[in-house]
Amino acid sequence: MTPGVLILFGIGVIGGILSATVVKKLKVPQVLGYILTGIIIGGSGLNIVTSEDIIRLRQFNYFALGIIGFLVGSEISFATFKKYARQFSAILFGEGLLAFALVCIAVTLVLNRITGNFQVSLAAGIVFAAIASATDPASTISVLWEYRTAGILTTTIIAIVALDDALAMTLYGIGTSVAQLLSGSGGEIERQIINIGVELFGSIGLGVFAGFIVDRVVRKSSQHEMITAIAIGIILLLIGVCVRYDMDVILAAMAMGITVVNLSPKRSKELINRINAFSTPIYMLFFVLVGSRLTIGKMPGWLWLIVGLYVVLRSTGKMVGAWLGAKISKAEMVVQKYTGLTLFAQGGVAIGLSIMASGHLANVKVAGELALGDVVIFGVTATTFIVQIIGPPLVKLAVSYAGEVGKKVTEEDVIDKLTVGELTSGDVVPVFEDTTVRDVVSLLGESKYGFLPVLDRNGRFIGVVTMNEIRDVLFDQSLWDILVAPDIMESSQEYVRKDQPLREAMKVMDQLQVDQLPVVDTTDKGKFAGILDRKSIRGRVREKLLHTMGGSDKKAISST
Repeated sequence: MTPGVLILFGIGVIGGILSATVVKKLKVPQVLGYILTGIIIGGSGLNIVTSEDIIRLRQFNYFALGIIGFLVGSEISFATFKKYARQFSAILFGEGLLAFALVCIAVTLVLNRITGNFQVSLAAGIVFAAIASATDPASTISVLWEYRTAGILTTTIIAIVALDDALAMTLYGIGTSVAQLLSGSGGEIERQIINIGVELFGSIGLGVFAGFIVDRVVRKSSQHEMITAIAIGIILLLIGVCVRYDMDVILAAMAMGITVVNLSPKRSKELINRINAFSTPIYMLFFVLVGSRLTIGKMPGWLWLIVGLYVVLRSTGKMVGAWLGAKISKAEMVVQKYTGLTLFAQGGVAIGLSIMASGHLANVKVAGELALGDVVIFGVTATTFIVQIIGPPLVKLAVSYAGEVGKKVTEEDVIDKLTVGELTSGDVVPVFEDTTVRDVVSLLGESKYGFLPVLDRNGRFIGVVTMNEIRDVLFDQSLWDILVAPDIMESSQEYVRKDQPLREAMKVMDQLQVDQLPVVDTTDKGKFAGILDRKSIRGRVREKLLHTMGGSDKKAISST
């Protein structure tokens, strides 16, 4: 008896967090920890997650791919595409087609030696090669998110892994059609090509339509919770339609994300942030399940030879092709040098295509009882196991060498690093316990803040005077010279500490619904230190944001 789905999810999330914590200490991307957790609880380890469980959880994988695809799409700007269209196209076709050619030649030659049947060998070579052109957007983008990267290399990576899905689907559609014809199990190639065209453009069209609907919701409503719920509901509907009609989930979700973020760059900011926060346990579980299904049974030695050649030649094709494309398009040097290193990962798309190929080519025998479909799915599963381990660390290595780690800084990041003391303003004039009400009234009228802090003889904060307190004695000026500040003040315990994190202080301001708070230095006998002002916070945070990013990166300020 296998554990229930909810138990599997619990094991996956907790195990993923623990393993990610371990690998993070080793300075390895967290996604590798998630995959290793999956390997441990999957068929290669404790067998807690069985093949039947993976089949049952297929719908969850589609949902995860949809969320990931939407977030990948939300990173893509039409303005950026327009600016770098030539560069992106050259790199895409360079790395995709060279990987395709090298893998196709190698697999065909090896299988021809085994089977003696050139047509079947070429069919297998074409299918392997088509799958080799795909790059896993999920694990690649996950590393970029984890290390907060920004810059021309990051922009290029996001564009290429997004477009690689479409290229791989096109090559796969044409390749499997040719493979079926060569192996004697196919129909008309024209019809197959039309089908793949309908699948590709149908996926994009559905995604764009869904994006238009979400955009209308974003524009019409101001309730962020409702907008987020509707957007997730539309993503679910989009995924369901794609699965029902055999369309590409990732491509459709990407098209939706691209549409939303380009139609409403500013209005969609909050929605993207909320879905991004919501997605963390989802893609964590997704990669745990990716690892759990990387089970490799007994494979003949020649198939391991194909696996080795596939990994080496696919990686070579990706690196050399990306370099050639970047060189021809005169891309920046960091793009030329490091893009190829970021394209090793292979995941959901490749596994999905191999499963589809195994169904199409199940009746084509290669050696003994081993069908061509089995060769494809065993081979791709084994190669995915290898490149998913080496791929994410290489992405981190590339963006580190390019100097883009930690460059995607937002105002929220700056706030998290600041303390109250760094933004405390000392331009407020306090009053003391012997200050008369007449002087208090005069000083309050000149103050740019809505209150005056009241201090004792030792300079310690004891309360505040606002217009509410002044109003009680405003019309009886005979008392102004008799009463002193403590007689009318509000004995307030609402203050923030100088050493307190700014984030905590801002939460206090939100709870009290005020724009200013007194600041107390608890390390100096509780003496009054100044005022924390919300308007000043915004200005200073933006200054520090620009300073952190540096002059050359100011244009790359994140919209998220």
